[in-house]
Amino acid sequence: MPSEARVKSKPSSSGIAPVLALTLVGALGLMAPRALAQTQAAPTTAPANSAVSRTAKAITFRRGTGTIKVPLRGTSLMPQAVGEAGVENKGNRVEIDAKFQNMEDATKFGFEYLTYVVWAVSPEGRAVNLGELQLKNGNGEVKAMTDMQIFAIAVTAEPYFAVTQPGNEVVLENSAMPGAESVSATYQLLPQSAYSSSNTKIDNLIFGIDRKTPTELFEARNAVRIANNADASKYAADVIGRANQQLQSAEEAYRQKRDKTAVIAMSRDAIQTAEEASVISVKKKAEEDAQAQAAAEKQAAEERAAKARAEAAAEAAQLQAAEQARQQAEAAKADAERAKQEALAEAAQAAKAKEEAEQARQAALAEQQAALAQKQDALAQKQAAEAEAAQAREAAAKADAEKADLRKQLLAQLNSILQTNDSARGLIVNMSDVLFDTGSYTLKPGARETMAKISGILLAHPGLTLQIEGYTDSVGSDDYNQQLSEQRAGSVRDFLAQEGVPASSITAKGLGKADPVASNDTPEGRQRNRRVEIVVDGASIDATAPSAAPSAALPAATPAALAQQSVQ
Repeated sequence: MPSEARVKSKPSSSGIAPVLALTLVGALGLMAPRALAQTQAAPTTAPANSAVSRTAKAITFRRGTGTIKVPLRGTSLMPQAVGEAGVENKGNRVEIDAKFQNMEDATKFGFEYLTYVVWAVSPEGRAVNLGELQLKNGNGEVKAMTDMQIFAIAVTAEPYFAVTQPGNEVVLENSAMPGAESVSATYQLLPQSAYSSSNTKIDNLIFGIDRKTPTELFEARNAVRIANNADASKYAADVIGRANQQLQSAEEAYRQKRDKTAVIAMSRDAIQTAEEASVISVKKKAEEDAQAQAAAEKQAAEERAAKARAEAAAEAAQLQAAEQARQQAEAAKADAERAKQEALAEAAQAAKAKEEAEQARQAALAEQQAALAQKQDALAQKQAAEAEAAQAREAAAKADAEKADLRKQLLAQLNSILQTNDSARGLIVNMSDVLFDTGSYTLKPGARETMAKISGILLAHPGLTLQIEGYTDSVGSDDYNQQLSEQRAGSVRDFLAQEGVPASSITAKGLGKADPVASNDTPEGRQRNRRVEIVVDGASIDATAPSAAPSAALPAATPAALAQQSVQ
């Protein structure tokens, strides 16, 4: 069993890990006479070898929500059946306590069905066997644990308790719950044909003569029968052999009237071993079928390729023969035409023949001269196109050089006023906080003079775009720093607009204490972080700029000099 479902298990004498058992409320087995008294129900599953699937609602069980009561409703196969599962997420596990009522014996679906199994189905469609549901007077209870936190609950009729994939006789399942988180979970089901065989008399093979045999022994016989139907003797001989030995031991213990608990334990060992043989056989048979199908497809592909090659060769031969016939016909026609011309030439006058020859020579010469003229014209066009391309490259290079020169010129001009860096974003003008009073966003007189100079430089270069970004250090609350940075950026924007810089080319934003350029642990670092940056960009200076670390700035006014300007 997968690790998601963990419940108390009974000890097993076999070498296979015991299938997880359950805490059950109900009878230990179905009453054989009652099962035999029922007639086999009409088939309700898909035909053999057809895909069988079903979709359920997987519910999310979150930790801390207490016990969630999940209603379980009977399907069309058993509409009177009802149940309720109490599900509680305890962090490292999810505990399930499910109770069922008004259920009928599993043999109503056929003698190959002897019990019921409760399943948890994940959203990915993986079904986990939570354990066997045994009935007493149509009622039963299952207690289990699982690691899954999102799953649907379903109950199916099965041939024995240790199955690893549900059959398509689904008798109960949960429905969507109002207010609960749920997703669709589509899972695969085994058709009834997987448990039966037209060559097997299921009644006598499972129930035999003694109808008082424990249900577990019936299930063991059923499990071995199903494994044999899956050709376990061919694909898992050792395992099915061990299962047969375990079944014989259980049969012998029952005939010797040994303790019923021992008979049940040996029967369950046989069931688990037979299920292992079935799983191995189905897997190996699928691999064998896949290999056979691949070989058949390969052979068919080779045959198709050979046929295509033969048809292509035949078509090529036909085309070659047709071409040869065409060439022969043209040759014969040419021979006849030559004979005709020769006869006409002999009958014609020598002078006329000479004149015609001269005319033909002149025509050939004219054609040759026309071809030469066309060649020379094409060469001239090519040379003109190459010249135009060279001019275009030269113009582009010149434009790039002019942009680069203009960018350098603007960088030098700005850097003579305030520290300016060239970056991939543009030219970044750094305004220290000495241009503002402490805690204020009003420009000092010296700062206004400095910004006036910056405005004059920017107005001399039309087409530039400005992005003004305000920053603070980490002192103070985030809201205060954000507001102060926005106000300082806005002050710079408004001043530039007043100086004539087009307002449509300016944007401003505050970034608070984000993107520090130095540590906030020292006064010097905090002073460097309290700044306003003007990012200057535009098509006229859109030249290749540094894309990694910002380039070293040209010599510029120091913070001390700026402070001196503000005093003045």
